[in-house]
Amino acid sequence: MSLADLKHAQRERILFLDQCLTWRGQANRRDLIQRFGVSTAQAAVDFRTYLSLTPTPPAYDATEKTYFASGRHRALSDVGPEQVFDLLGDATASLGASIPLPNRVMDPAVIAQLYRAMRGEQDIQVTYTSMNSGLSEPQWISPVRFHFDGEAIHLRAWSHKHTAYRDYLPIRMLKQNDPVTRDRSSPLPFDTDWHSFVRLWIRPRSDLSDAQARVVRLEYGFQERSHITVETRKALVFYVIRRWHLNEEKARLELEKIEELDA
Repeated sequence: MSLADLKHAQRERILFLDQCLTWRGQANRRDLIQRFGVSTAQAAVDFRTYLSLTPTPPAYDATEKTYFASGRHRALSDVGPEQVFDLLGDATASLGASIPLPNRVMDPAVIAQLYRAMRGEQDIQVTYTSMNSGLSEPQWISPVRFHFDGEAIHLRAWSHKHTAYRDYLPIRMLKQNDPVTRDRSSPLPFDTDWHSFVRLWIRPRSDLSDAQARVVRLEYGFQERSHITVETRKALVFYVIRRWHLNEEKARLELEKIEELDA
């Protein structure tokens, strides 16, 4: 039997057990009952299933009625920091212990208008406020796709004003009751940056001390490598640099080079 053989609901419970043993170092039936509302009998079945799947079985402490992970424990799956925090968080705390992300509000009517223009292969006239120039004036764009940088949704579109592909934030577009659209007179130019891929070579900042560089390598999972690499579309390099804080003066990491990849 493998994880793939399990039904979705049980697989989620098995992975939860594994995460508890990985990040808490312990798990018991009560964890499953409180999390999923299953019966004691079902929790026992899930534990037996988990024990049959893991290559590093935990040890059972009859006094505490809890399984404890061994020093050789190997996780069945990876999880992100949000899931780890959820496992470690204090459910009884009256105030949250995590910093909320800003709520980037979007008008669904604006998104729907852009989506219709994109699907219909039409140009649409929008009034967009630039945070660089401060100008807010009508312009024609040809929407081609949406993308997400982890915080906000962006629209990639051909700008007829700049005769280039640009990224727009729909939240900076003025809502229109009756947007002006038009059929495209000709096919759009090929979006070279979107269809090109690059590899970013990232290392600890070069002016860090040996001790600082060592903990940065541990923090970002360099293992035995001198660099970590990130592959992305050329059009999205700006967002990677910003999310990884590579453009900040006191950043812990720095970008050594960008390597073009073969198509």
